[in-house]
Amino acid sequence: MTTFDKFFEENPDQKSIYEKEYNDFLLSEFMLEKMSEENISIRELAKQANVSPTVIQKLRSKDAEKVTLTTFTSVLRCLGYQIKLEKCPSR
Repeated sequence: MTTFDKFFEENPDQKSIYEKEYNDFLLSEFMLEKMSEENISIRELAKQANVSPTVIQKLRSKDAEKVTLTTFTSVLRCLGYQIKLEKCPSR
């Protein structure tokens, strides 16, 4: 068992906090990487997705929980991606 696993075993409430923050981090990093690859600015992406630049800022700054799924999928489409739902293997 790793130190990481031991920590969560001793602090189970921290695991859900970690998972949420890690997912927010991944989302933010994905947006930053794709915007860089596409060489697209916040304003240009916002214009293409028909959202305000503030929405793009929220997605980039790990504040995505305040953005609707509809808005997020619109932004993803402008970057050439879509959301695909899959059943979790653990269920």
